[in-house]
Amino acid sequence: MKLTGLHLLLTYKCVLECDHCFVWGSPWQTGTMTLQVVREILQQAEEIGTVQSIYFEGGEPFLFYATLLKGVQEAAAMGFQVGIVSNGYWAISEADAIEWLRPFAGLVQDLSVSSDLYHWNETHSQQATNANAAAASLGIPVGFISVAQPEAVNAAATIGQLPAGESAVMYRGRAVEKLAAQAVKWPWEQFNQCPYEDLREPGRLHVDPMGNLHICQGITLGNLFQAPLKEICATYDPNSHPITSHLIAGGPAALINHYGLAHEAVYADACHLCNHACGLLRSQFPQVLGPDQMYGEVWRD
Repeated sequence: MKLTGLHLLLTYKCVLECDHCFVWGSPWQTGTMTLQVVREILQQAEEIGTVQSIYFEGGEPFLFYATLLKGVQEAAAMGFQVGIVSNGYWAISEADAIEWLRPFAGLVQDLSVSSDLYHWNETHSQQATNANAAAASLGIPVGFISVAQPEAVNAAATIGQLPAGESAVMYRGRAVEKLAAQAVKWPWEQFNQCPYEDLREPGRLHVDPMGNLHICQGITLGNLFQAPLKEICATYDPNSHPITSHLIAGGPAALINHYGLAHEAVYADACHLCNHACGLLRSQFPQVLGPDQMYGEVWRD
C-alpha cells in the first residue's frame, strides 16, 4: 500500500447533528485527540515516507482550536501539505472569520467548508460566505462541500474523498437512520461492488482519536498504538481481511452471501447494504468493525 494522504479525525464531537453524517458527529459524542496523540500520528506518517498530505477533520476540528492549530503548525513544519474540513460554525461574520483563520495563513493548502441543507437552513450558508471571504483575504485556498438531499437524482456519486461541489448522499452512519427511508431502493443483489473506495490500494486513510485506522468509516485495518502505521500498511492483505476481501470480490452482497446474513429485499445504495452487514458482523469481528462511535453507540460523556 502506497499511502499518500492521512486524515486525522481530531474529534467525534461536533456542534451539529447532521442527518447525513458518516461518523455520527454530535455535541454528545466522545473521543478527541490530545496534542500528544496528534504528534504521535504525525511522526508515524513521516516515518512511512510516502504520506504527502495531512487533513484535520471530525466531527468539528475547530472545537479544539489550540490542538488543531498546533497540529497544523507541526504538520506544515514537517513538510506535509495540510488541509482542514469544517462546517464553518465559527464564521459568524467576515471579521470574526479572519481572526479565526489568521494563524493558519501560509500553513493550510485546502480549507474545505461544508455548506448544505444538513448543516444550515440554506444551501450556501452565511457562515460559508464569511469563511470564503476571510480565507480569500488571507490567501488560504477554500472550497465548499455540499451533500444533496435524498430526493436529488442528478447528484454525482463520490469516489474517495468528498470533492468540492455537490455529491450524492452515501447511506452510512446517521444517514441510514435518518435518510434511507426517503431514498429510492434497489434489489440487494445488485450491490456487487464497492463503488466509493479503492479497498485494494487506498491512497488515503482516516485515523481516529483511539488510533483506529479506517479504510472506510467503521472498517479498520489496525490500530496505530498497537502496531505502527508503517507496519500496518506493509502487511495489509486485502484478500485476507475479513471484510475488504469480500467487498473486493463481490461488494456488500458478497458479505451477505459469505456470512449468511439476514437482509431486506432492497437498499438505497451499496453503503446502505454494507452498513447493515457490518452492523451484524461487529460481534464476530470487534477488532475490525468499530469503534462504537462509528456505529452511533456512544453519545455522552
